[in-house]
Amino acid sequence: MAQPKRKTSKQRSHKRRGANRFQAPQLATDPTDGTLFRPHRVNPNNGMYRGRQVQDVSI
Repeated sequence: MAQPKRKTSKQRSHKRRGANRFQAPQLATDPTDGTLFRPHRVNPNNGMYRGRQVQDVSI
């Protein structure tokens, strides 16, 4: 088998692997008010998590 002439640098491999990370975040819809939020996190709009009020949201 062919062998590489030079060692692949850390910077080059990180650039190659890092290109796959740029994706739009997945969003979940809140069943109570229909807002979008990151899954498995507290909804910042109303402070709900898994159907319970866990954070006081003052407007």
